[in-house]
Amino acid sequence: MENARSSEPNFLEPSAEEVNTQLERILACERVNLPERARKFLRFVVSETLAGRSMYLKAYTIADVVFGRRNFDAQSDPAVRIEAGRIRRELERYYLMAGPREPVIITIPKGGYVPTFERGASFVEENPDGPLAVTPSSVTVPAPDPLVDLPSPGNRLIVSRLVIAGLTAGAVLAGLTFFLHDMRKPLLNNGDGRASIAVDLFDYPVDDRDLSKISQGTTDELIAKLVRFKEIVVIDAAADEGKPSNARYLLEGNLRKHQDIIRSSVRLVRQSDNAVIWASNYDTDLSIQSVLEAETAVAERIATAVAQPFGVIFSPDVAATGGWEAYDCALSYYSYRRMMTKAALATSQQCLTALIQKYPKDATSLAMLSLTNLDQVRFAYKLGIVPPKEALERASELANRAFAIDSQNARVLQALMLSYFFSNDVPAALEAGAASYALNPNDTEVAGEYGLRLSMSGKWDTGCDLVSKAASHGAGPAGYYEVGMALCAFMRGDLQAAELWSRMSDLTYNPMHRMVLASILGASGKTIQARKELDWLNANAQNLMPNIKREVKTRLARPEDQDKVFAGLRAAGLALTEDPISN
Repeated sequence: MENARSSEPNFLEPSAEEVNTQLERILACERVNLPERARKFLRFVVSETLAGRSMYLKAYTIADVVFGRRNFDAQSDPAVRIEAGRIRRELERYYLMAGPREPVIITIPKGGYVPTFERGASFVEENPDGPLAVTPSSVTVPAPDPLVDLPSPGNRLIVSRLVIAGLTAGAVLAGLTFFLHDMRKPLLNNGDGRASIAVDLFDYPVDDRDLSKISQGTTDELIAKLVRFKEIVVIDAAADEGKPSNARYLLEGNLRKHQDIIRSSVRLVRQSDNAVIWASNYDTDLSIQSVLEAETAVAERIATAVAQPFGVIFSPDVAATGGWEAYDCALSYYSYRRMMTKAALATSQQCLTALIQKYPKDATSLAMLSLTNLDQVRFAYKLGIVPPKEALERASELANRAFAIDSQNARVLQALMLSYFFSNDVPAALEAGAASYALNPNDTEVAGEYGLRLSMSGKWDTGCDLVSKAASHGAGPAGYYEVGMALCAFMRGDLQAAELWSRMSDLTYNPMHRMVLASILGASGKTIQARKELDWLNANAQNLMPNIKREVKTRLARPEDQDKVFAGLRAAGLALTEDPISN
């Protein structure tokens, strides 16, 4: 196998032993703030390069070996690039703080993941008779990654020649700083028009080392959680000085400390006009939780507020749209889900269809289009339409097509779960739902829909916890998860709570909500009130009334759960002639 490092002795090139000694020196330094995964990343790329296997250092390989991620798609998932950027920053910071006397300089040039190894200035000073020319074997050429930009030609040689020329330590350090800064420019990717968010390091008092570490930790956690939302592109703003001009939004904040209380103040800025479109404060108490727990908790709350479906960046008030790009279609989709009108559905489907024609491998948009087709079946009465015969089949085809493109996409798995569920394949639906929730538990839409499927398949205790989580975060259209909570209370026999939750749901959102309330009122013996709900249904949802049994059976998998709803409706005065358990 060809070795990336020359087998010929070279005065400028440090030995493997010297490189490993320097690596351990770096990782042992308390000022180097790298989590375990980043340390494993750095050790792996260094050892592979020293072993002559640098040509295999691709994002896919690193994701597989270091992250344990199979079927990794580097084009849609920037996790490896983000981790590499973090390592580059820490290496630069280490050398800037350590000064010019380090014997070996380890860097990872932008454009790939292959590290380079240089003699430090101290070695040149101690060996003035060394060669003044750089031989080709002294330069490690990084294996290019087609998904990221390559560094400008000659950058790799700049530092070598500065060192060889025996310039002053200050000049060497200045050259190194310039070189490393050039490597750190962020990898900008607009993702075919997706909403892009640049995440900056949280500010903190410069003399507070504890807050410095918390700032880095919180930022890293936040990026890791935001990346899981496939509707957006996440940019590491801290990898560059200033604000990335290509990012639509900038997420920034600051940290303050009073005794054990850490306050994280965060805001989302629309960069086109510097408008602050969202801001919030989060307090954590280090006397009752660890620093890691605090960082994780704050990052989860911010990511959920900003990037969840129906969250801040998917509010129709925050951005102008146009051009049928991915962000426009996401806004159109969530706007439709808020309004649930036939016209809004048509607009959303038009946008998503046009986008997929342009980008046929956009798995997230395929999943959204699948969900709109499924809605024509499950929300037909709300939309006032007759479900197209091919809607469910089309929803399933789109979901499976999206899954073939990106099996690690929570929105795709959500669409797959619902297509399975409404095709009466409950085990497959729950399997897809579990995978979706595991991928992104901070996506409240995923949590809520999975919770409803668990509940309606008879796993009420587990499912209702997730439905409660979605409802408490304001997920979904108004009242959607509240009616789920009403069913949860109804099934456990708490009729008072069931009625309260049912009335909190938007009863005009979907006639099915009125049907649930009528059943709860009937079971509670409130027949006069129950009859009013049935009268409303007879007047405003005439197509639903003959099909109530079918609709309930489509949603509730267990006959005993179906029977509980039917018993309440009978008590309300609705004539249901068939035996609900035997059908």
